[in-house]
Amino acid sequence: MACPIASWRSSALSACAGLILVALVPALPAWAQERLPPVPPDKYDAAQKQAAEEFQAARKAPVSGPFSILIRIPELMTANRMMGDYLRLKPSIGTTLSELVIIITAREWTQDYEWHVHAPIARKQGISQEIIDAIAAGRRPTGMNEDEEICYDFTIELQRSKRVSDATYERALKRFGETGVLDIAGINGYYTNLAMILNTARFSIPADGKRLPRFPE
Repeated sequence: MACPIASWRSSALSACAGLILVALVPALPAWAQERLPPVPPDKYDAAQKQAAEEFQAARKAPVSGPFSILIRIPELMTANRMMGDYLRLKPSIGTTLSELVIIITAREWTQDYEWHVHAPIARKQGISQEIIDAIAAGRRPTGMNEDEEICYDFTIELQRSKRVSDATYERALKRFGETGVLDIAGINGYYTNLAMILNTARFSIPADGKRLPRFPE
């Protein structure tokens, strides 16, 4: 007949071993499990097909990125696309500075897909690689020109403090006017909106893409 004490010790040891094994196995990263995967075009309903056709006509490209998530609600996708048609492509501050604001926003939200898409565009638009690398590392870049400094300070304050100081506001207003101030705030808001959607969906980047550093390291 088995000794009750020996059986209890055996069960306790097995339980401890199980706990140790669980502790040693790394937790599955939250970003590894994609939610809300892109809706395949062959699954579009009539409203989604129409929204996709309008997207193609406006962007000269098929639905992709956050729009492949948002197309679940065609009206919402179209509204986002139309807002982006202006803020990304026609802002009064110009597309170089708009791309700077976009990548700062992507960095503040640690949004890998936004960064993956827009960091190369920012470089092509004239933002130096040194500035891009500093933003990726979470550092204030050195060597920015005055316009870049204004957009950087405005965006960082808005993203981190949820407000903009009088000094930063007045500097932006003097340089870009009320329209420019609204454009900078609008780009922040629009790409924060997309970052929230992408982060909620855990939207993946291409296999050859590089994830942003997570803070703190």
